[in-house]
Order: sequence, then C-alpha cells, then structure tokens
Amino acid sequence: MASGDAQAATALVRRYQARVFGLARTIVREPALAEEVAQEAFVRVWRHAAAYDSRRGAVSTWLLTITRNLAIDALRLKREEPVDPQVLLTKLLAVEPADDAAHDEEFVRQALSGLPGEQARAIALAVFYGMSGRNIAEIEGIPLGTAKTRLRRGMARLRDQLEVNDG
Repeated sequence: MASGDAQAATALVRRYQARVFGLARTIVREPALAEEVAQEAFVRVWRHAAAYDSRRGAVSTWLLTITRNLAIDALRLKREEPVDPQVLLTKLLAVEPADDAAHDEEFVRQALSGLPGEQARAIALAVFYGMSGRNIAEIEGIPLGTAKTRLRRGMARLRDQLEVNDG
C-alpha cells in the first residue's frame, strides 16, 4: 500500500471496514458521523502508509488507533448549533411549557416576561450566552453604559419579583 498499490488498499478496507466502522460508531454514536470517521481513517492510512512501522504494532492496532483518535476529534468538534438570542428569548417568553418537567423553564419565562424587552434581552444574553456588558452593547448597538444599566435594572426587577414571590 505504501507504494500506491490500489489492490492492497482495497484488501485492507475489506478486511477492516467493519471493525473501523464499529469502533467509530461506538465512540461517536451516530452512524453518519461514524461513516465519515471511518472513511477519513482509511484515507489517512492510505496517505501515511509509508509511516507504518511493523515493529511498533500490528496493522490493525495502527488503523484502530487512527480511527479512535479521529472519532475523539470528531466529538470535540461537534458542537450544538448556536441559537439566535432573539429566538431564545421568544421561546423563553412563550405562553405554556411543553410539560410539567419544564417547571424551571416556566419560572425563567415568568421572570423574564415581567421585564421590559431590552432588559430581558440583556439578561438572556448575559445568563444564557455568558456575554459581558461590552458584548451586549456591541450586539444591541448601544453604549456600554446603557447595556450595564439594562442589566442592573433588569436584575433589580428580578430580585424584587423573587422577594415578592418568596415573601
């Protein structure tokens, strides 16, 4: 295979494809992603066949190590899609939660719905996205002082609501 023999590559793929795919699927837990990982593993083996040293281990060990590393990298790169803060705020302010298990979500909805929109947005950006006052100011297109004031006033109103509800 190191010399570019396509038949050797075909034989290697046929011999190990089930094991490579199985390992990738075990790690990433998604068939489509596992297929990508397995394909990339065989591509890497093809490209780096000359680097294989039989004194360091069996071909299967080398191939499965490559697969394992690629699968772990795929998991690290896999991130949830970011949600637009306005969409998140709209969902949080929806009228009814889907079920009783959403009690905490309902609490957040009620708390944010009692605030002016600009304060609710600022708090949502700070709490759910971990944004600083400066980030909020940039996103909202407002001065830094205004963003901080919205956060401070919104938090004060939330605090007042909590004291009324608890007291």
